[in-house]
Amino acid sequence: MKKLIGSTLLFIPILYFAQDNVSKVKLSFFEGIAVAGYVDHGAFVNFTGPSVSFVQNQTKVMFGMLPSIRIKEDNSNSTKNSIITPNLGMGITIAYKKLALQVPLYYNAKTSIDDGKWKVGIGVGYRFK
Repeated sequence: MKKLIGSTLLFIPILYFAQDNVSKVKLSFFEGIAVAGYVDHGAFVNFTGPSVSFVQNQTKVMFGMLPSIRIKEDNSNSTKNSIITPNLGMGITIAYKKLALQVPLYYNAKTSIDDGKWKVGIGVGYRFK
């Protein structure tokens, strides 16, 4: 058993340095990407949040949470919601060099007239890192 553990520990650094140019998957809390886009007859601005990412060369594909500010006018006749609201979405972001393309999903809660539904959007952004 000790020989197995010792030989495994010996090869871990070799495997790590041998995979320098290979794709990597990592977990992060902020990716340094700002995105603006369109969803459900309104706009959104977000910074990518916690995510799982896959990196190959200069391309990064992420799936994660999207802390956002949504901008949408409420067209109801009675009481109205604020035009600007904080929101948490989730989705996929693909970044190549400094350009980012995002497909976010936002949930609109149930109201007295509408059922709760997921809405799909599209956005374009900038990668700071």
